[in-house]
Amino acid sequence: MAYNVVVCVKPVPDPKHYDKVTIDPVKKTITRAGIPTLVNPVDKSAIELALQLREYYGGGVAVVSMAPPNADEILREVLAMGADEAYLLSDRAFGGADTLATSYTLYHGIKKIEAAKGYAFDFVLCGSESADGATAQVSSQLGEWLGYPHLWNVYELEKTPGKDEAFSMKTKMENGYMEWAGRTPLVLGVAREIRKPRFISVMGIMKAKSKPLTVWGRGDLPAAEDTYLGLKGSPTQPGEIFSPDLKRSGELFTGTPEEIVGRVVTVLRANGVVVGG
Repeated sequence: MAYNVVVCVKPVPDPKHYDKVTIDPVKKTITRAGIPTLVNPVDKSAIELALQLREYYGGGVAVVSMAPPNADEILREVLAMGADEAYLLSDRAFGGADTLATSYTLYHGIKKIEAAKGYAFDFVLCGSESADGATAQVSSQLGEWLGYPHLWNVYELEKTPGKDEAFSMKTKMENGYMEWAGRTPLVLGVAREIRKPRFISVMGIMKAKSKPLTVWGRGDLPAAEDTYLGLKGSPTQPGEIFSPDLKRSGELFTGTPEEIVGRVVTVLRANGVVVGG
């Protein structure tokens, strides 16, 4: 039995440039302009799992991302890994979304892909968490929108012998693991350990140039409701944002060493520092 898989991919800021990441004090959103991005690392493990499912059983692998327009470069990298096609959901209406609004947008993107293809995906895969937000919520929320069984932090997935739609899975816990059995369709938030991503070959890069990459905006998702999109549709709202005052003042003490030490001790004690017995 062939399995069709869609993988949700998120571009994240390159950790080497985290010192340049800022937050807009008015919009209260992350300012990413001028900061290089890369594929969320654990998402690559999800892509590798999808590719191996296709290699073992047949089917297809699509990737979908909700991101700014320049994320097309990231999706070309994913296509170079071996995915068959990519979809980018990009519109200002989607900007500033929390995990609920993000999962809602991805849900409508996935349903549109399914409608165009005439079938439902057997697996919807996500990385267990993103390298920037690390909320670990999107996969479960997406499972609820889709109405599919879902698991998070899956690090093992094996086909159940003799049963086309059945799989056994293991999820990581703090002090061990849990075993599960389920039938497709499934939404899985996978851990990095589930598969080691393959290297991208020169041939893969060449093939990626001719693979389909479709961009959809707000108008392409007519079934989505504005009340659930973007910043306005996000129930998680940040509080006040300010930069801490890191300025320090200094005072020059003069006198004999004994006098200076006495003065320092007096100032420290006045500021709540316990000095001496």
